[in-house]
Amino acid sequence: MLVFRGFNYPAIQGACALTIGNFDGVHRGHQAMLALLNSEAEHRGVPSCVLTFEPHPRDYFAAATGRPELAPARIGTLRDKLTELARCGVDQVIVLPFDARLAAQTPEAFIDDVLVRGLGARYVLVGDDFRFGAKRAGDYAMLDAAGAHHDFDVARMNSYEVHGLRVSSSEVRQALGRGDMAATARLLGRPYSISGHVVHGRKLGRELGFRTVNLRFAHWKPAASGIFAVRVHGLAETALVGVANLGIRPSLDPGDVNGGRVLLETHCLDWPAALGAEGAYGKIIRVELLHKLHDELKYDSLEALKTGIAKDCADARDFFGGMHAETSRQTTRDRI
Repeated sequence: MLVFRGFNYPAIQGACALTIGNFDGVHRGHQAMLALLNSEAEHRGVPSCVLTFEPHPRDYFAAATGRPELAPARIGTLRDKLTELARCGVDQVIVLPFDARLAAQTPEAFIDDVLVRGLGARYVLVGDDFRFGAKRAGDYAMLDAAGAHHDFDVARMNSYEVHGLRVSSSEVRQALGRGDMAATARLLGRPYSISGHVVHGRKLGRELGFRTVNLRFAHWKPAASGIFAVRVHGLAETALVGVANLGIRPSLDPGDVNGGRVLLETHCLDWPAALGAEGAYGKIIRVELLHKLHDELKYDSLEALKTGIAKDCADARDFFGGMHAETSRQTTRDRI
């Protein structure tokens, strides 16, 4: 999959089948839309293309108005979004910086500059609530009329539902916010995960006897937070189970090496001996958050923190032991 920052590149001049959106989480509704997009692109003999934005437009307006509380909680990082778009078979992604110029652009200018001249769209697929341009003045009817004028097809996809529930990024955020990882997985069609390069931390885990691998979550407001039973991919040939803290680590000194940053700190219950003490740094790993144990807690001392981590590890082992028992029972029933 090709990824471009902006659209004024020779490699993306020409025709494409296009969809537009933030795609935070790339949930099952997004996946259904992308499947249709790929089908239409193949029918026309053009590449499928996703136009997305970074930062999220609501992030931009929250900062511009001095009201950070209006920024939406972020489901996934840009890395994870691009990974899931690639898994969905998209040919190319345009990451358009959302800034003051784009915020002020009229719907007509957006159609002319971005869709027609920038991307050469031959087919445009949008959701049923799609709006665009300054003050969200552009709607489906305007886009459809522009398509007739500029010779590109326009289609609208209705909401996607699972058991009567409309699948949306807002629903995913709510499920993550209440720590319902099973509901989150149903909405996403996969376990919720975070990926990235393992970075250096304070190395306090070594002193406490709980070595961790650390990932930075590149947004200040993650949709999920707390302590989780997790599965880690990328450190060994098979996935490893563990316990992880996603958040700001309230028990630690805010002046440490990752102070002020959202971090996913993961302790593997069985550390791979082949990695040694330093073998994980720089590796790209993916951590699936399978079950929330509790919210972040502030401990009064390092000894209390150590005791708390030990209990979290025991609770995570119980969770995975229960998963194994349930799988074994299901396998036995299948044989019967």
